Amino acid sequence: MGKIIAVANQKGGVGKSTTVVNLAAYLGSRGFKVLCVDSDPQGNCTTGFGIKKKTVNITTYEVVTGKNRISEAIISTDYENVSILPANEQLAGAEIELANMENRMNRLKMQLLNCRDDYDYIFIDCPPALGTLTINALVACDSVIVPMLAEYYALEGLSQLDSTLKIVRNSYNPALSIEGILFTMYDSRLNLSNDVVNEVEKYFPGKVYSTKIPRNVRISEAPSYGQPVMYYDRSSKGSEAYELLGHEMLGEDLKIKKVRRKSIFNFRKSK
Repeated sequence: MGKIIAVANQKGGVGKSTTVVNLAAYLGSRGFKVLCVDSDPQGNCTTGFGIKKKTVNITTYEVVTGKNRISEAIISTDYENVSILPANEQLAGAEIELANMENRMNRLKMQLLNCRDDYDYIFIDCPPALGTLTINALVACDSVIVPMLAEYYALEGLSQLDSTLKIVRNSYNPALSIEGILFTMYDSRLNLSNDVVNEVEKYFPGKVYSTKIPRNVRISEAPSYGQPVMYYDRSSKGSEAYELLGHEMLGEDLKIKKVRRKSIFNFRKSK
C-alpha cells in the first residue's frame, strides 16, 4: 500500500510544487513507483513535468467532482516511474461545486483508494489556501510535508496550518501526522534563518528535516523547461539538495550520501 503525503502550506511561493516535482523525480529514479496529484488550480506540478495543461482532457477537477474515475485521469510523465493526476485552472471551480456535495471532504480519499496499491508513494500538491481542496488532501493523506521559508511571518503560517491539522485529526483523519518541515530557499548565512529554524525545532522537535533546500538558480530555471532539477542539471546544488532530502526521507545515512553522490548519475528518462 502506497504512502500518501500531502505537501501543504497556505502561504504561496514556498516551494510546494517544486518539492513535489523534484522529490517524486528522485524517488522514481531510485525505482519507487510515484504518483503526483496536482490539487492546485495553478497546475504548477503539471507544467513542472513538461505537461501542457491545455492538452489534458481529464484532470483533478473531474476526479474530485465525480465526473471521471481517477484511473481515467492518471497519465505517465517522461520521467522514470512517475505518473501524475494533472490539473488546470478549471479546478478552481471545484471549491464551489464541492460545497453542495455529499462527503465533500472525502472525495479525493475515495478516489485514491482505487489506486493506492499501485504506487509506493503518492504526493499531493496542495493549493496555497486552507480551503476544501486542501482539506480533501489532508483527509486523504497519511502525513504532511510542510515547506516553509525561514522568515518571521512563516512562523505564523505554520501555527495556522498546525491548528488546521488538529481540526482534521479530530474530525476526519485521526492518524494524520507531520512527515517533516522543510526549509526552502534557505540561506544559512543569515542569522534570521537560523533563529527561525531553532524556533520551529523547539515547537516541533524531531520534525524539521536536516536537509535545507538552498536558493538555487537551477531550481528556478528547471520548471520553464518542464524538467525536475536533477534532469535539468544533475550537478547543481539544487539537485544535490533534493537527492539528500530523498535519502533523509528513506532513512538513509546523509553523511555517507554526501560523500558518495552516485545515484543521481544513474537516472534516465522513461522511454
